[in-house]
Amino acid sequence: MSETELEDGLSSASARFDRALARLATSTRDLNTRLQRQQRMEVDTQRLVQERARLATELDKTAARAKRLDDSAHEVSRRLVEAMETVRSVLAKAE
Repeated sequence: MSETELEDGLSSASARFDRALARLATSTRDLNTRLQRQQRMEVDTQRLVQERARLATELDKTAARAKRLDDSAHEVSRRLVEAMETVRSVLAKAE
């Protein structure tokens, strides 16, 4: 093999090596970008899980308060009916 052929082979190998390094650098950047995106999604997901838990707790408290209000409204209605019946009874006796 002549010196020219060796130089051509070395140049060709060097060019392939440079292209391989460039592809590796590109792949590394792409992987890093995907990892950063995944980390952001994990942080966002954790934030959403915490927000969901907070909202579920708030909903439970609101539902309990609504139940108490409904129970109170029912009790007030029952007492009003009793009061009206008492007034009717008193009026009926007065006639």
